[in-house]
Order: sequence, then C-alpha cells, then structure tokens
Amino acid sequence: MAAITYAISVTIAINVFWSSSNLYGSGVTGLAQLIQTITSRYLHIDFMTTPVMLFVLNIPIMVIGWQKIGHHFTFYTIVALGLSTIFMHFISGEPLTSNPIINAVFGGLINGAGTGFALRTGISTGGLDIIGILMRRKTGRTIGTINMIFNFFILLASAILFGWSTAFYSAIGIFVSARVMDALYTRQQRMQVLIVTDKPKSVIENIKIGLHRGVTIIGEAKGAYSKNEKTILLTIISRYELYDFRNIMKETDPHSFVSITSVVKLYGNFYEKKVN
Repeated sequence: MAAITYAISVTIAINVFWSSSNLYGSGVTGLAQLIQTITSRYLHIDFMTTPVMLFVLNIPIMVIGWQKIGHHFTFYTIVALGLSTIFMHFISGEPLTSNPIINAVFGGLINGAGTGFALRTGISTGGLDIIGILMRRKTGRTIGTINMIFNFFILLASAILFGWSTAFYSAIGIFVSARVMDALYTRQQRMQVLIVTDKPKSVIENIKIGLHRGVTIIGEAKGAYSKNEKTILLTIISRYELYDFRNIMKETDPHSFVSITSVVKLYGNFYEKKVN
C-alpha cells in the first residue's frame, strides 16, 4: 500500500505540478528530469525519459541498499520504484495551473508526503533515500537535509537551462518536500527523556527490553512535597518510539514524572535500529 501511495504521489507531483512549470524535483528524481531535458534538447534523444532514467540511475543504489541496509527494505523499494516508473510513463495529468509558485508548493507537498509515508512504513523510494539513510548513520544529519545539499547542484543546472527564476521556484518545491518528509519520517527525530521515578529498576529493565535503549542513572532525589525518595533517569529515544515508551511508563510506573524534549544535536553512540 505504501509503495502504491508513493508511486501515485510522485506521479502527480511531477506530471501534474512540476513538469508544467519546468520545475525539478529532489534527489535522483531531479537528476532524471535533468538528463531528460539535456538529452531531448541538445542530443534529440527521446527515449531517455524521466521514468526510464529514474529506474536506470537507481540500479547501482539498489545494489548498495541490498548489501548495506537490508533485503526486505530494498525489495519493497524496488517495488515502489517500479510502480512509480510505470505510473509516470503511462499516466499523464493535465496541469491544474500555470502558476509556478503553486506548482512548486503543492508538488513538493505531495511528493514529500508520499516519500515520508513510504519511509515511515519501512520502505524507501530509492535514490537519495538510501544514500541519506547510510549517511545519516555516519553524520547524524536528517534525510531532508542531505537531500537539500545534493539538490543544490540540481538547482544550479536548472538555472543554466531555464533561468534563475525557475531554479528559485524549484528550490521552493524541494524545500517543502524536504520539510514534509522530515515531519513524517519520525525515526530520525531524537527525543531526550528525563524520568523521575521511585521504581528505577523496573523502568530501566522495561526500557531495555521494550525499546533496546540504554538508560543513565543521574542520581537520587527527594520530592519537595512528599519527601519520598526518587531516582532520576535519562535516555534518548526516537519520536517513532514515543508511543511505545508511553505504554511502558504507564505499565511500569504511571505516577512517575517524565519530561520529553527534542534533541537538536546528538554526539556519541546512539543505536539506530536497522531496517530489514
């Protein structure tokens, strides 16, 4: 279902919104559009279309994903990529508007939503998603940020081909797509959790078993009103794990005090669950 949703989303984004205003998408999709533009305009080659080039460019990336990330993940990525290639090739849509800003924003919104949903359900859309996942493990940067770095060169090429105004409109679409993608793909969003509890052993054990997260014991504390002895614990989880964490705390110590904040930057060893 996620693969079909992504395929429909990227088809609508490109065929209905972006192509009508000569706007480029993000990552390998934008590179495929760029190759089509160059080959058709300057080399008069018509068979190197965006869907064909999207599939060809992703072949070596799929090999890397199969080896470095996981077979299950890569298989469904191939399914999503194959469906999007077929949909883009055979399904065309009439432009809803010629306004480049509207096309950029709504194309980015639809593309980012489809990509983020696919990543959230455990599959990828190929291209920079796989490269981004591998680089995120090394650098800690979000997938959307990694995409935007790569896309700088796509925008530069679009400026040369169509002018700077088109490049700026494309940048709007890429920015919207990246932000929506980051908002939906919650596995990469880290949360700092501070727990004040009088059942530290049970809480630590259940977090280790349920979330496979380490817990740091900060120290002992005493309630100012109740005078009861407490223990302060610290751990880091992803936003994706927040629901499971809440259930663990409800079952282990429903009367504990928990403070959760977003982590801006994280250094050190943070275990990231591998994608199958």
